[in-house]
Amino acid sequence: MAIVYQKTKGLTDAETHYCPGCTHGIIHKLVAESLEELGVLEKTVGIAPVGCSVFAYDYFNCDMLEAAHGRAPAVATGVKRVLPDHVVFTYQGDGDLAAIGTAEIVHAAMRGEKITTIFVNNAIYGMTGGQMAPTTLVGQRATTAPLGRDRNHAGSPIRMAEILATLDGAAYIERVTVISPSHIMKAKRAIKKAFELQMEGRGFTMIEVLSSCPTNWGLTPVNALNWLNENMIPVFPLGVFKDVTKEEV
Repeated sequence: MAIVYQKTKGLTDAETHYCPGCTHGIIHKLVAESLEELGVLEKTVGIAPVGCSVFAYDYFNCDMLEAAHGRAPAVATGVKRVLPDHVVFTYQGDGDLAAIGTAEIVHAAMRGEKITTIFVNNAIYGMTGGQMAPTTLVGQRATTAPLGRDRNHAGSPIRMAEILATLDGAAYIERVTVISPSHIMKAKRAIKKAFELQMEGRGFTMIEVLSSCPTNWGLTPVNALNWLNENMIPVFPLGVFKDVTKEEV
């Protein structure tokens, strides 16, 4: 019998700890499939963050390191400079990347470090109990903003893809989501391209993935996907914000 589909070798057999309806698992799968298809699993190093995906080192079937909160880009920089022939990626949430790790990611992109960042944006602190994050929407409720984020008090959500796209060292910046099969396919193409450009030595690449958090949003998995589509995408528009390959045409 011909094999139509099988689990990627880029993931281990470990059962993930994510909440029902969380899309981290889908994103893991896309990253792992891309690395397998590019034939680089044996020479890939991933950097796990602090946050919901803190145990990513148990799930990816490649060499993995754990970084202190927000410091994954710094660790990845060191690894890539020591092992320039390896594919190096960070996997970070919005609290890790866009709050405590803002300086790290901005300067890694500014320097044009030849690493890839998978940035999972679910607009809230997930692992620690649902506090307001830098990406929390205006009016969105959180444990530290029970009446909703107040623009006058906490400002507006930060748009990391747009910010990093302005830096000369950034080679490829795209924002995607995984709320439907068509979006998942687009996300896969973006992630794979980011790795390909890293392998070509083009510079820093980042894929921001809009993800759902049913538990901390207080929604069912289906309603969480709908909420993301109706509320997050208008604030965080999907698309390519920087692509050096198009600039060369």
